[in-house]
Amino acid sequence: MIPKDNEPARLRETSALALEWERLRETIAGRTQSPLGRARVLAMEPGRDLRTIEQQQQLAQEMGRYLAVGGDFGFGGLFDANSLLDKARITGASLEPLEIRRIAELAEHISDWKQLITEPPEGLADQWPAVTALSAPVAATNFYRLLQLVSGKIEADGSLSDEASPELARIRRAAERQHKAIEDSLRRQLRAVADAGGAQDELITVRGERFVIPVKTEFRKRVPGVVHGSSSSGQTVFVEPMETIEQNNELVRLLDEEQAEIHRILVAMTEAIGEQAGSIARGTEVLAQIETHLAVAKFARDLRCVRPTFTDGKPHRDEDGKELPALSLEAARHPLLEQRMLAERREAARTRREREEATSGIVPLTIALPGTAKQLIISGPNTGGKTVALKTVGLLALMAQAGLPVPAAAARLPIFSAVYADIGDAQSIERNLSTFSAHITNVNRIAREADNRALVLLDELGAATDPEEGAALAVAISERFLQMGAWSLITTHLTSLKIYAAKHTGVVNAAVGFDEKTLAPTYELRLGVPGASSGINIAERLGLDPAMIRAARGSVTTQSADIARFLDELHQQLTTVAAEREQIRLREQEVERERRRLEIEGRQEQRNRARELEVKLASLMKDFEFQMRDSLKAVEDKGTQQKLKGEADRRIARLKREFQESFNQTVVAHVTGADKQDKNAQPHVVNEISVGDMVMLRSMGREARVDRQVNSGTFEVSIGPMKMRVPKDDIAQVTKAAPKQNPIQAARGRGINVVARESDLVPGEINVIGRTADEARDEVERFVDQAFLAGRPSIRVVHGTGMGVLRRTLRDYLRKHPHVVSVTEPPYNEGGQGATLVELRS
Repeated sequence: MIPKDNEPARLRETSALALEWERLRETIAGRTQSPLGRARVLAMEPGRDLRTIEQQQQLAQEMGRYLAVGGDFGFGGLFDANSLLDKARITGASLEPLEIRRIAELAEHISDWKQLITEPPEGLADQWPAVTALSAPVAATNFYRLLQLVSGKIEADGSLSDEASPELARIRRAAERQHKAIEDSLRRQLRAVADAGGAQDELITVRGERFVIPVKTEFRKRVPGVVHGSSSSGQTVFVEPMETIEQNNELVRLLDEEQAEIHRILVAMTEAIGEQAGSIARGTEVLAQIETHLAVAKFARDLRCVRPTFTDGKPHRDEDGKELPALSLEAARHPLLEQRMLAERREAARTRREREEATSGIVPLTIALPGTAKQLIISGPNTGGKTVALKTVGLLALMAQAGLPVPAAAARLPIFSAVYADIGDAQSIERNLSTFSAHITNVNRIAREADNRALVLLDELGAATDPEEGAALAVAISERFLQMGAWSLITTHLTSLKIYAAKHTGVVNAAVGFDEKTLAPTYELRLGVPGASSGINIAERLGLDPAMIRAARGSVTTQSADIARFLDELHQQLTTVAAEREQIRLREQEVERERRRLEIEGRQEQRNRARELEVKLASLMKDFEFQMRDSLKAVEDKGTQQKLKGEADRRIARLKREFQESFNQTVVAHVTGADKQDKNAQPHVVNEISVGDMVMLRSMGREARVDRQVNSGTFEVSIGPMKMRVPKDDIAQVTKAAPKQNPIQAARGRGINVVARESDLVPGEINVIGRTADEARDEVERFVDQAFLAGRPSIRVVHGTGMGVLRRTLRDYLRKHPHVVSVTEPPYNEGGQGATLVELRS
């Protein structure tokens, strides 16, 4: 936040009273926990230095991210410890135990924040650089020795625990034993006196820090010892028997030793605090700032605030050419009004769910000054929201320049040099000024002080005097601020000001809405049109005598009546157009939802069909493979069986690849439209084809790269990771251009889930640890086939060490596999005997 003592960076004027800046700060301060944090929030002031403002906005945004991931931090133990730290720096000084405990708790808070910065919550590691930079003084602290010396050694009542030092524990144990010895001795003597009838009460008590027994006065001489007083009635004296005098003396000595040890410990703790006084002071200041930004972030979260964008006072265009005004607020709300209305609705809610779902119901305000316009004239009926609009713009400008997010959907604001507001009844009895005089005096001062970077807010300009003269003054004052180049928002009922806005460049008319049927304001602000006051119509609907209404209308000049009628008709037309636009928007949304639904259903149907085909293909291939292997088992000759088995494996692999290529070709052709006689799928024929050429395939309507020529009539081509063989007749065109996007990837880019083949994303490793030999062999067999079809040069099989059975079984199998070139054991650091590297044929 901008500190109060930073005078050069502050606004020349904020109109804090008129815009309720103090109330807003109180609202935010209510979200703090410590007096330090509250004081800092109440000291916030808007500034003019863009760099400082952006830094504060960044901190608020980052703390908002912290809240979004469920973060929070306790600042209840935060306090101004400077006076105690100054005392701790004095050699030989001793702070009180509770003071030491408070400082130790403060050091713990600082250490907790240091740990949070060092080990941020998940998702925030690189998301709060400004908070990390602000916390740099905390990151350099180390309170380990101090906390080890103090933590857990001071009780809540301010006494030191026995763990404060070994010597203190020894003294207290000795004192406890001494106390028990004294008590035993006194009880024996008290029992003897009581048996003789000389004890008033069988009770051991203390007089003058000495343990004594109560003895009846007449038995005083029977108990040798020292008398330490008598009862108020004089019937009882309190005697310290001779037997316990020395014991009491020893106890007093131990108590003196205890106090001396306590003092020594407190001095040592105070000295440790003094050594860390600078770090504690800096850490406290950091935590106070963090609490301030956290309170701002909570406020921003509760009111759905956004970070404003600051402009140089000129309009700009975005990448699409859309104009971005220098001053605009989209769906802005007055924070105090929204919070009050939300609280009222929650209080009126009958159930907890209703309270949680309650909204303020406030109508948001949208303002945008197009082009180079810097002046806005707002007109319309009373209670329509004109004054609220002024206060909203003014207060949000102060918030933005104080580093606070603003309650709006979006905000673009220039950096104002000052904010001047003349709002409400400014009558001053003490200064003998009427309402009109007070307004004119204030406006005159603003006109002298304001510059082209100031924001001027004038409510009901030209009112409280003769309408004709007031209108002339209002136009002259508005022209003055327009010529000055100041940003100005002016509310009025005067027709002259509405006409002035329509005729002058750089001025925009705006109207607040009022529903004449319900006699309620709509609070909507319409830019580009003036507003009708509708005073006579409202009075008629409120039940004013019809004769008075007729007389009033008869007194209105023809020109004024025409203007009022025109404005009424204009606003009715605007209301109709707005309703029609809303209906069109809703219809467009409905059409778009239906289009998306149909598109999703179509894609889902395609995905389901592709999955069905793939499942059928896999089932057919599996059945074929089982039949082949059953046939092999029927061969009795082992040599012939082994030979046939190798040939069968090769043929099975080839058939799988051919089936897969055919499947891919069919699916992609269906997706791209090539099977529907797409003209792009039927390019003209060429004859010369070389390896490396890009060719257009008739069947798919897509480009492929020629990898090799199988024979005179067949070529092997690739489309991305997918390889297939195609006849020469399927090649329609040859080009040297760079290859286009893989058709499968293009189809997926359009949201179509095409399953090119089972091994599109085949990993380079399979783990079969824990499987039986048969299970592992089956899994590895499928994996090798998938990797081979995917074109992988090698794979890694992880089988573990164990007894070596699984390793031997798999390696023996792999060495005989038709797709395998070699089987090797990887280095120790890559698995050693627990894995096997397999090189596949190309």
